[in-house]
Amino acid sequence: MSDFPVEAVVLDWAGTTIDHGSRAPVEVFREVFRREGVAVTEEEARAPMGLAKRNHIAAVLEMPRVAAEWEAVKGTPHASADVDRMYASFLPLQKEILGRHVELVPGVVEAIAECRRRGLRIGSSTGYTRELMDVVEPLAAAAGYAPDVVVCADEVPQGRPAPDMIERNAELLGLASTRGVLKVDDTIVGIEAGRRAGCPTVGVCRTGNALGLSLEEVSALPVDELADRLAAIHRAFREAGADFVVDDLTELPVVLDALAARTAAASAD
Repeated sequence: MSDFPVEAVVLDWAGTTIDHGSRAPVEVFREVFRREGVAVTEEEARAPMGLAKRNHIAAVLEMPRVAAEWEAVKGTPHASADVDRMYASFLPLQKEILGRHVELVPGVVEAIAECRRRGLRIGSSTGYTRELMDVVEPLAAAAGYAPDVVVCADEVPQGRPAPDMIERNAELLGLASTRGVLKVDDTIVGIEAGRRAGCPTVGVCRTGNALGLSLEEVSALPVDELADRLAAIHRAFREAGADFVVDDLTELPVVLDALAARTAAASAD
């Protein structure tokens, strides 16, 4: 049992611990639509990020502009069979490019080491399937990141924003309930999943899907522009109900300190 108010940290993968800017999924989603003759913008491809990948494709197809372009190109509205076909092409394409996007986000190794020093278990959840994570996990481990538990969207009844992956993490980590989990995610649906699971949540801004930039692209932004964009993302996470909002995982120890102080204050009352 940890001395801290949480017993485990459950982190997302792309945009939180690997793949600065969560670029791999966007690249593949746009290519899958391009192969259908329908162009989607990066913003459209990113909007449903955090959902299970089949649901993500379906969500993009439901966007009014995309739906209208689909019908103009295909001559008929999209159907479930179209989603199935595109998802089938998504998986091998994603698997093909994953190896180029498994670099760890700077500070992850140190943040995880600090969590372990405090006695916390390390879980994780992802919209990637088990087949895709079989590519990602060994590469991440070789780079220094190997959580105790990895739960994929296709291993539970529902992906985010449902709490199923968090609940499965808690079960595999031997926790009495999800209230012992701190959920860390770079998507709004990930924060919603944490809220539904009844656990404290942390939104990650600089490295994640909302900003959507590589480390090099972030470094190239004018300071004022970066500050303004990050401030807007912070507000969005707060409005979504995140208990804490950070730029990246280097701030995770500060969150743990805040939780410990909050618990100590509550015990003293």
